Amino acid sequence: MMAFLRSTVHFVWLLLTVVPYALFILGMAAAGVKGERLYWLAAKWLTMAIQSARLLVGIQYRITGMENLPTGSTSPAVLLVKHQSTYETFLMPAIMPHPLAYVFKRELLSIPFFGWAMARLDMIHIDRSQRAQAFTKVVQQGRELLAQGVWVIMFPEGTRIPRGEAGVYKTGGTRLAIETGAPVIPVAVTSAKCWPRKAFVKQAGMVDVSIGVPIPTQGREPEELMQEVSRWIESEMRRLDPEAYSGETSTQS
Repeated sequence: MMAFLRSTVHFVWLLLTVVPYALFILGMAAAGVKGERLYWLAAKWLTMAIQSARLLVGIQYRITGMENLPTGSTSPAVLLVKHQSTYETFLMPAIMPHPLAYVFKRELLSIPFFGWAMARLDMIHIDRSQRAQAFTKVVQQGRELLAQGVWVIMFPEGTRIPRGEAGVYKTGGTRLAIETGAPVIPVAVTSAKCWPRKAFVKQAGMVDVSIGVPIPTQGREPEELMQEVSRWIESEMRRLDPEAYSGETSTQS
């Protein structure tokens, strides 16, 4: 019952703050603020959302591997992140030292306020019904953003995956990294322990974020590179959250 009440309070907090903050972002964009400055203004709300989850629900996070992130103001990176819930969507901009450009379906731009504000940021929104043109757009925009020091972030499984499961890792992220020459950085996140996929009720606890060593992409093939990424992420998920995978041996035997 307490978890439900705390989750309700957090949900109300998100609703009450997203509208005025989105209007603030829209107003700043109309006033000519853009690029990195507008991004960090928007990221402040995501940081507050993560802080509110800690204060109101009891969700904390712990990061390992920050030293693996590239240094330098324009050092490129393509982040490929395990996707279990909305939590990591909010968390990544709150913890990363570079602006991030999410690759997402353009339908999200129609979400009132939140989507309208996202449309003003340097993100990569695609039409999934036009696959060839969509990937061409991802490469073109991705190359421009990476050159500016903006890191591209993608969820290679494409959708939120239940705790203890693995989705199909699609090669869009590795294809982009190979095309642009940027290294791939795999990231494992155990967010579903506290914020389950499509669940309203959230639980207090610790979310582990593990950042892997950058993987060079020169001379690689998208499929075999993604296999390396998925092996690392799924192996790391089992190390970080063994309870979620405790039934694998008995299931396979």
